[in-house]
Amino acid sequence: MADSKLQHIALISVHGDPAIEIGKEEAGGQNVYVRHVGEALAQQGWRVDMFTRKVSASDPTIVEHSPNCRTIRLTAGPEEFIPRDSLFEYLPEFVAEFLKFQKESDLKYPLVHTNYWLSSWVGMQLKQIQKVKQVHTYHSLGAVKYKSVTTIPLIATKRLETEKLLLETADRVVATSPQEKEHMRSLVSLKGNIDIIPCGTDISRFGQVSQEAAREKLGIDAGSKVVFYIGRFDRRKGIETLVRAVSRSQLRGQADLKLIIGGGSRPGESDGLERDRIEGIVDELGMTEITTFPGRISDEDLPLYYAAADVCVVPSHYEPFGLVAIEAMASNTPVVASDVGGLQFTVIPEKTGLLCPPKKEIAFGEAIDRIIGDSQWRDLLGQNARARVEEKFSWDGVALQLSQLYSELLQPASKVSDRLSKRGQA
Repeated sequence: MADSKLQHIALISVHGDPAIEIGKEEAGGQNVYVRHVGEALAQQGWRVDMFTRKVSASDPTIVEHSPNCRTIRLTAGPEEFIPRDSLFEYLPEFVAEFLKFQKESDLKYPLVHTNYWLSSWVGMQLKQIQKVKQVHTYHSLGAVKYKSVTTIPLIATKRLETEKLLLETADRVVATSPQEKEHMRSLVSLKGNIDIIPCGTDISRFGQVSQEAAREKLGIDAGSKVVFYIGRFDRRKGIETLVRAVSRSQLRGQADLKLIIGGGSRPGESDGLERDRIEGIVDELGMTEITTFPGRISDEDLPLYYAAADVCVVPSHYEPFGLVAIEAMASNTPVVASDVGGLQFTVIPEKTGLLCPPKKEIAFGEAIDRIIGDSQWRDLLGQNARARVEEKFSWDGVALQLSQLYSELLQPASKVSDRLSKRGQA
């Protein structure tokens, strides 16, 4: 295996800034993935530069996260927030700024790990310009996404073309679950090399506080039945399904039922419209007294919210992986999730939580009631959930698998040929 010591690699995440506060616009699972993978890879001996697009003139150009791991913000288009579906026209400038930074810093990146289809286009351009290996993680597939939305964006054709070309030309594509790999094969292309390496979580960060202690710190009554959601306000996240499911709960009026809907941007930002819509539904269903919207939850407080909950709900219409699910599971909290994508991989029905058909409020309501109505079973599901995360989904384990993949790709051609020859003789 090639020695990773002191080798530079670039993680490219055009629209998902690894240094941004999670919960802001365009800040979710992808940002968490890139940031934690980068830091864990640096601990294993790589020099990791994470490239993203600068969205504010006041943001520092370089953010140092840990020894040998930093975020570098490149100016591509106006230094302001631009929705991801409107970013493609600025990608050539992003490529030019990447090459400029590389030259001015006297650096060479033999491998780039691109994230999301926009970054994949950047990586493919770099491959044409200089000798570089490309690893890619999709985070979501257009072919799947466009099945679940009513309005198809104008950029859809370009995205689908890019995702197909990427799969067929990248040195390796990383699927975060067997389900995502199957979607690539059935919906994108039969060509290309795919490895399955899941997302991860910091298992030392979650699961370190009891439910009782967490509720005391958050001011939640010990006897409450708490249903928790965390994530962006986006119709595809299925928050309406959750709200309507809780409104049907058999425990309403019989127990101190609480619904906490965390996350979201500041007022005036685009996902604020979805939050307003959800708040309207909450009011319409007479749930204002039992529902709270804490807004963006800090990194320090998030483990407390997970621990305080009886159940965490992930009602997304689609998730290629579902980072929230494993963060909750790491916190000893069972999960009720949509029976889609990577959630079918992370959540084991009847063992770590329950899966429901997406958009089906009755099924979600029944699943939530089953768990919060049986405290002993709830605790058993939580214990099983924590054990599964410890076994499968630590960031260190994820980074080790990626490190081995990078090292394999960066081996001299002669060594690869020798290895293949030995395999043939075995």
